[in-house]
Amino acid sequence: PKRAHIPLLDTDPGQVLSEQYDLVCNGFEVAGGSIRIHERPLQRKIMELIGFSWEEAEDQFGHMLEAFEYGAPPHGGIAPGVDRLVALMAGEPNIREVMAFPKTAQATDLMASAPSSVVQRQLDDLHIALAIKEKEKKA
Repeated sequence: PKRAHIPLLDTDPGQVLSEQYDLVCNGFEVAGGSIRIHERPLQRKIMELIGFSWEEAEDQFGHMLEAFEYGAPPHGGIAPGVDRLVALMAGEPNIREVMAFPKTAQATDLMASAPSSVVQRQLDDLHIALAIKEKEKKA
């Protein structure tokens, strides 16, 4: 969050703005970035606000939270979307036509082992219900 907005986390969290930015070329977003949270207490506060218990946060993000204890400096970055740049240069409106690592026909990403399973609470937070069909037995 913007430094000036941190006090709002306790009183009006919906008004808190982040430090983020985009690079736009001719109306197309070609990169985006932000200043990252680098303090454990602030990260804990944010995780509590979005519904994580401290135990869940430690379980899922403990490696990152522990790193903050070693004095991570303020840091940020910007990530150019190379596929977006290539689509822009090629005059292609759909980046799927120029992606270097598209998903498989089953919508899986072999490089990232995605999709991965999620816990029920994550689905509940997003109001997603799964209806898993049993595979048909072949005779």
